[in-house]
Amino acid sequence: MSQRVMNVGLIGYKFMGKAHSQAWSTVGKFFDLDLDPVMKVVCGRDAEAVSQFASRWGWESHETDWRKVIGRGDVDVVDISTPGNTHCEIAVAAAQAGKHVYCEKPLTFTVDEGKQMLAAVRQASVKHMVNFNYRLCPAVSLAKQIIESGGIGEVRHARFTYLQDWLVDPAFPMNWRLRKEVAGSGAHGDLGAHSIDLARFLVGEIGEVVGMKKTFITERPAEGVSSGLSATAGEGTEKVTVDDCSLFLAKFTDGAVGTFEATRLAPGRKNFNRFEINGSKGSLAWCFEELNSLEYFSTSDPAAQQGFRKIIATEGVHPFAGNWWPPGHMLGYDHGFAHAAYNLTQSIANNRPCVPDFHDGVQCVAVLEAVDRSEEARQWTSVEVVD
Repeated sequence: MSQRVMNVGLIGYKFMGKAHSQAWSTVGKFFDLDLDPVMKVVCGRDAEAVSQFASRWGWESHETDWRKVIGRGDVDVVDISTPGNTHCEIAVAAAQAGKHVYCEKPLTFTVDEGKQMLAAVRQASVKHMVNFNYRLCPAVSLAKQIIESGGIGEVRHARFTYLQDWLVDPAFPMNWRLRKEVAGSGAHGDLGAHSIDLARFLVGEIGEVVGMKKTFITERPAEGVSSGLSATAGEGTEKVTVDDCSLFLAKFTDGAVGTFEATRLAPGRKNFNRFEINGSKGSLAWCFEELNSLEYFSTSDPAAQQGFRKIIATEGVHPFAGNWWPPGHMLGYDHGFAHAAYNLTQSIANNRPCVPDFHDGVQCVAVLEAVDRSEEARQWTSVEVVD
């Protein structure tokens, strides 16, 4: 184990805070790292709650003001797992303080804010990464290898679907994800951002879009207490100010076409993050609800043997998989976060670019924003290309 350390300051301690804490606490146990992450400090507004969180998850200390985290001389990396309305201010301040920055998705609400964040990290010459954890599942990394090697030929069609059902019941109370001023958008930015990143990762850049969004449940019981994707009601009701679902068509710059759908009102679908990509010589399909499996069809197989084959991507030959368990011993949701922690740590240790970085985050926001403009204009709209 290396004696060099990398001190981490985590801002935000709820759903994503747990996932990030799990990653930082395990990554050095399973991967050979060139820097040892130290869980130095966690920050949250509720002093008692964040103190309990720090003790439970192994953080050395806690703060209630994120500015104090950034100002500490013993913090090297600022890990932002707060709601999206805080990302820009925290990330810019962290970069200006010379800290490496790791941020949850979507990077921010607007391209303009994203450009501020990107300019700040570039000017400070700090490492920067956005947490698109699904591209770090071994099966998804395998899909990229197959596409890049020509295994499905020229990509023609791409379908990205992200379905959840946790908001189906109109009696489910309000929480921050249903308020535009905090969340930015509903399913469009929350789920659609992941699909857009997978599309850019696997297929390429998106040039034009046309889309629509809809809110089916416009009023909900007021928020009482909420945590993650659960909540209890308070008194009265509140207006929902974000979308329940988002759908759009896309033209990729290389000639492929795509469809995207995101909703949190699909009964029976818990985390149905799926893609199917069709090429001139084959197809690939993957769904997070069976995250270790990649389906692959090749037209080069003998006619009598053609069909989708199911590849279990837990062998050591697959990216990241060999660091965990024996073949067939499945990985889960938390492992993608550990893979991100590994990539970030190694990028800092060896002074190499992070992937995905803030540019990827801003370009994703540019697609989200273009869909919004297309809905307003009721026409195809070009996606801004971010430098």
